[in-house]
Amino acid sequence: MKLELLNTGKNSGNYNMNFDLNLVHNLKSGQGFFRLYYWEPYCISLGANQAQTEINEELCKKDGIEIVKRPTGGRAILHAEEITYSFVIAITDVFQPRIVYKLISEALIESLAKYNSILSECSLENNQPNFRNLLQTNSGIVCFASTAQNEVNFRGKKLIGSAQRKIDGKILQHGSILIGKRHKDLPKYLNISEEEKAKLFTEMGNKTTEIETILSEKINYSKLEEALLSTFSEKFNR
Repeated sequence: MKLELLNTGKNSGNYNMNFDLNLVHNLKSGQGFFRLYYWEPYCISLGANQAQTEINEELCKKDGIEIVKRPTGGRAILHAEEITYSFVIAITDVFQPRIVYKLISEALIESLAKYNSILSECSLENNQPNFRNLLQTNSGIVCFASTAQNEVNFRGKKLIGSAQRKIDGKILQHGSILIGKRHKDLPKYLNISEEEKAKLFTEMGNKTTEIETILSEKINYSKLEEALLSTFSEKFNR
């Protein structure tokens, strides 16, 4: 397989989601895509089956935050201080969805360790939550309030959130690599009570972390991008 590497910089939420869908629709035999990108303006993305009524649209507009639907699953994410990746590949006997999910997470961990050896302590989540029950709670609105099996943790806290969908025999996977703390502002924009927002702020603080907090320094985005692109090229070009 030939994995095409893309780094498309900052764009709107609608641009980014349409770009990824175009990669899926234009995928050729023996080809795959790994893309890095950012969001400008900052954006709340909702999972494919999530209702936009869960978000306070008026407050988002006031704060200059876009709202968009992801074609993948998962729950709401505030895309701010992060590097986002997308991965597109055809489903084959070798590249089944669950296998691809795990391979991507392993490549992400290798990339982070290449960037800074402290991040070699990242690991894969072993447990799978009961999503049916989780979605009945306010925590179920928020992607980073829980961790799915094979997502990337650092010392028990979620560092990278990912979501995957099968489209016409192809896999599209999105993921947010958390750099700064701004993602934790998401509860502010939910249509829930102030009491429930306070609980979610605490929950996200307890369950998530970000690279700048782990390393106690600002990151070098170019260096991290290079670590990601080189590692994925090594792991998937064959």
